[in-house]
Amino acid sequence: MLQYILKRIALMVPTLLGILLLTFVVIQFVPGGPVEQYLAEAKAGAVNGAEGGGLGYRGAQGVDPKRIEQIKALYGFDKPAYERFWQMLTQFARFDLGKSFYQNRDVADLIWEKLPVSMSLGLWTFFISYLVAVPLGVAKAVRAGSRFDLLTSLLILVGYAIPGFVLGVALLVVFGGQLQWFPLRGLTSSDWDQMTWGGRIVDYLWHITLPVTAMVVGSFATTAMLTKNSFLEEIRKQYVVTARAKGLSERRVLWKHVMRNALIPIVTGFPAAFIGAFYTGALLIETQFSLDGLGLLSYESVIRRDYPVVMGTLFLFTLIGLVTKLVSDLCYVWVDPRVKFD
Repeated sequence: MLQYILKRIALMVPTLLGILLLTFVVIQFVPGGPVEQYLAEAKAGAVNGAEGGGLGYRGAQGVDPKRIEQIKALYGFDKPAYERFWQMLTQFARFDLGKSFYQNRDVADLIWEKLPVSMSLGLWTFFISYLVAVPLGVAKAVRAGSRFDLLTSLLILVGYAIPGFVLGVALLVVFGGQLQWFPLRGLTSSDWDQMTWGGRIVDYLWHITLPVTAMVVGSFATTAMLTKNSFLEEIRKQYVVTARAKGLSERRVLWKHVMRNALIPIVTGFPAAFIGAFYTGALLIETQFSLDGLGLLSYESVIRRDYPVVMGTLFLFTLIGLVTKLVSDLCYVWVDPRVKFD
């Protein structure tokens, strides 16, 4: 097992380097970087009679070349690409994610600041999805082929087919706009600091209800169907028939014998689902409900060509993803000791 873990950790290094290198190369060919944006801003300021002169714009002659060189040096573009890539790797090796071009703040500080919003969405989505999906899947397996099974399957597939952002728009229009039962934006109210602890909890749940609902409805379909199929596969095995023949109650057979084996594929998916809930599927939801989280930070950094934020978040999320994948694989051994990694 130790040899397998060390081998997997060793393989993470080239995988991480390959992802960073590929993204870095693509960035070099994407137009509209910080220097280009500076030139466009200088030209627009001169046309509007504002601050073009302060930005070094000289009419038909364009921006002063010396000024352009200063801007390139400020953002580090005065160095060759390979030197900038190596400098980035040395920073990442020290877990220094760099500093944002536009906000002039450390990328790690920005991520830490946005993390509570994404954690709120991710944790609620993860726990509610599993608390609903697993019991629902068990109930569907026990009542396979019944009217309950067919009706819940239809509802699950409809919920899975509706994109989260479409459902978010509908929830905003109906419950936030027409009925005005829930707020339209933000994670808390403006008078949050003046509230009591009980009032803060109610206010927080009041704000988080619509975005979490938009994310949850389609997220538990896969888990529910996986739970049902796993239970059905185990129920049909010989050891279940033997347990029933010995006179064990159906509840004892189901929850003591079947449950232990049927939940193996579900439990092993916990780490990936738990971490993935923070970073996937929340961008449009965060935008719709004006929630300033990691998804919105990543989107804005790509639009504004804030390369340190793009590469820093990519490095951190990729590293977390690789470690999570290893933990998921090791969970197989923890849940089922018969699994061996050779």
